[in-house]
Amino acid sequence: METYKQAPAIGSRRVDESAEGSRAKVYFTRVIDAAHLISLYTRINDAIYGKVAIKLHTGEKHGPNILPRDMVAAFQKQVKDSTIVETNTLYQGDRYTTAMHRDTLKVNGWTFCPVDIMDEEGTIELPVRGGKHFKTVSMGSHIVNYDSMIVLTHFKGHAMGGFGGSMKNLAIGCADGRIGKSQVHGVDVNNQPEDWNAWPGKELLMENMAESAKATIDLFGKHIVYLNVLRRMSVDCDCAGLIAAEPTIPDIGILASTDLLAIDQASVDLVYQTASNQDLVKRIESRHGLHQLQAMKELKMGNPQYELIEVE
Repeated sequence: METYKQAPAIGSRRVDESAEGSRAKVYFTRVIDAAHLISLYTRINDAIYGKVAIKLHTGEKHGPNILPRDMVAAFQKQVKDSTIVETNTLYQGDRYTTAMHRDTLKVNGWTFCPVDIMDEEGTIELPVRGGKHFKTVSMGSHIVNYDSMIVLTHFKGHAMGGFGGSMKNLAIGCADGRIGKSQVHGVDVNNQPEDWNAWPGKELLMENMAESAKATIDLFGKHIVYLNVLRRMSVDCDCAGLIAAEPTIPDIGILASTDLLAIDQASVDLVYQTASNQDLVKRIESRHGLHQLQAMKELKMGNPQYELIEVE
């Protein structure tokens, strides 16, 4: 095991690196397989207990970049009383309704454990403490049925967010498919522009996402952990399915932390330090995606300073 100080990466330039004080621990392995995923998880899981939600992006039908089912299955078997959780989508794709969503889960092989579509039976409003855009955000109602949450994220690009890390997985992934996701995207649920390019984006979207994610992390308190898998990092989200662009950046590894901001910051830093990163970096910066990190910092959703601890 080796410990590295945070590198002064270009990806960090919009986050204050001069801050003194503690550093969050972010564990890292270059090997992407079930054994290493489980190994990292065991280093951060002290506060995980009871009924456990595994927040996963299960993807559109036949998506080429979603996390390998065998790796996730092996991981899930190690987490007692765990369930994969999802919500329906705002866009009219393969997961727009619960029935369509369940069919897509079967097609994509998410059949080895229960999958809870959290907004199947309605919504619940969760408070946003300290939010400047929201007082509450609408979530899938089943979210309150869990004691703990594991945020298992395929880190990649995103059409509007620039990148999708653990924060995006929570922010959009736990919001219900109609009301909550409309809130996060800054559009009227009953009057959405047909062209998504006309939707608010950039800084406002990043701030909305951070506030939505904060509602979930405040709900679970210390009983939530984060795993980012940096493999097949297309510039497009797994929402794009078969039309997602082929990744041009090499796979990097797996990260794990109990700190949301630290893990997404470390993931971005690693992307910026990796060769052949031009396409993904362009996607991040063209959407003002680095503002996700600043928005989380302003809401005190974690520590931007971290130690990257490499585990073989």
